[in-house]
Amino acid sequence: MATVVLVSKPLGPPWNDGSKNLARDVAEGLRRHSPRVFLPHDATWRPRRGGQHVLGPRRAQVAMLAHLGLGPPADLWHFFFAPNPRTSTVARALKRLRGTPTVHTVCSRPRDLAGARRLLFADRTVVLSKATEAALRDAGAPVHRIPPCAPDLSVPSAAERREARAALGLPLDAPLVVYPGDLEHGEGATRMLAALANLDDDARLVMACRAKSAAAAAEERRLRARTDPRVHWLGETPHILQLLGAADVVALPSSDLYAKVDLPLVLLEAMRLGRPVLVADDAPARELAEGGGALAVPPHAEAIGSAIADLLADDAAREALGGRARAVTLERYDAAAMAGAYERLYDELLGGAP
Repeated sequence: MATVVLVSKPLGPPWNDGSKNLARDVAEGLRRHSPRVFLPHDATWRPRRGGQHVLGPRRAQVAMLAHLGLGPPADLWHFFFAPNPRTSTVARALKRLRGTPTVHTVCSRPRDLAGARRLLFADRTVVLSKATEAALRDAGAPVHRIPPCAPDLSVPSAAERREARAALGLPLDAPLVVYPGDLEHGEGATRMLAALANLDDDARLVMACRAKSAAAAAEERRLRARTDPRVHWLGETPHILQLLGAADVVALPSSDLYAKVDLPLVLLEAMRLGRPVLVADDAPARELAEGGGALAVPPHAEAIGSAIADLLADDAAREALGGRARAVTLERYDAAAMAGAYERLYDELLGGAP
């Protein structure tokens, strides 16, 4: 059994970061290899199997790098981050120093695809979506594709959905659309607010947005200045699963998913909960629409609003789309299948038989 160090941000709640969630799910899913993970000093979560390495409350990155450079040897390192010059340079130097085989999961699509090739350092590079796989291969980078997984969630009952709405202070009976995306990138927020013009007056839109950069606050102020009372600005919430389950439609029509997982985990969660999901047809997330698991629409407000209005007006269509969404996650985004794919990659790199 090989020891695999999963190199990510310290793993622990809140589970609101795609790279952390991916590392957690890999750690939980490994069966033939032993994961070693980095935890915060006040860790409340630990993987079911494998050792742990607990970090202090500050300078976690320094402690992590010291562990890789000077700590006990491991059979393999598995990195989870978006390519960037500083981290890639350090990872490359550590690999040369220790001679440890490496896997790198590119958690979100690089903005500069040509430049990203120079930042790829690992023996095996993994991407999450077909779109990024094709783009990096066109740029001359050999990559493997392993889709992320959806968590094991149950479809909420009608009573549970109403309870969630009440707890979140949302209307119990109004048509409810949730936008769980960014404000700063991809124009998804702007498109959703404009799409309201195509919806009935009783529809409500919840903006469940986590700030990714300093620009988020200014962008929120700009968008709030021209929105109507049908919009609920919820921001980041620890109750995102309850919110998704309470929604009639979950929409993330952003063209650019920069700083977000290519196949956003929040959409996989919504699909596993049996919710109808809408994405832009020019984004990597359009892959979720294959097999009818989501609805991919042109990236402009009129098309988005019209598609949402049609869903809100047709209970049977919403139920059918939600059912297909759940079926697709069970078939294509399974946790055991994802972990198994990584273990086969580890075996290939370490020269062992599965």
